[in-house]
This record gives sequence, structure tokens and C-alpha cells, in this order.
Amino acid sequence: MTPRRWIEYLVAILAGNGIYFAVLHPTLPLSLRHEPYRIDAGLLIDFACCVLVYAAIRLGAKHARRENVRRNAPPPPTRRENAASEAWPARRAEQASEENSQTP
Repeated sequence: MTPRRWIEYLVAILAGNGIYFAVLHPTLPLSLRHEPYRIDAGLLIDFACCVLVYAAIRLGAKHARRENVRRNAPPPPTRRENAASEAWPARRAEQASEENSQTP
């Protein structure tokens, strides 16, 4: 486990609990609210909020990493560069055959 992963866990738990207790808890019916020290439906909803926040963090990090790699990648070769690289082995073969024919 890296420190970055622990930070992601902490942020997901704090944000998920914040969303649950500040937004969802007041609007839920009493049967779906979490009561301290009990395993109930509210605990499952709270856990789901934390998991969703963690998934959003991981997907965002993956997307940012992909974009960063894409931005730092060298540009694709131009049409002229492609033509020159495809012709290179043929030119090299011609030069080698010319050198061989010139030697006595």
C-alpha cells in the first residue's frame, strides 16, 4: 500500500460519510437511517456512498494519467516521415549493391 492509496481511502471515507450524513441521512425514512453501533440498511447505504466516491477518485486518477501520457507522447509521424522511413531499407539495399559492384 502506497501513501497515495491511503490518502485516497481517507478522502473517500470522509467524503462518502459527509455526503451520507449531510445530504442523504436527513431525507431518508427512519428505517433506512443508520443508528450508531448497529448493522442496518443505513450502514450499507453509507458504505455504498464511500465506495462510489472511491471509484470516482480512482477513475479520475486513471483518466488524468492517460491524458498526461497522451500529452507527453511524441507527435505521430507526418506523411513525409512515413514515406522516408518506408523507403529507407530499399535505399540501403541499393547502396550496398552499388558498393559490392564497385569493389574489384
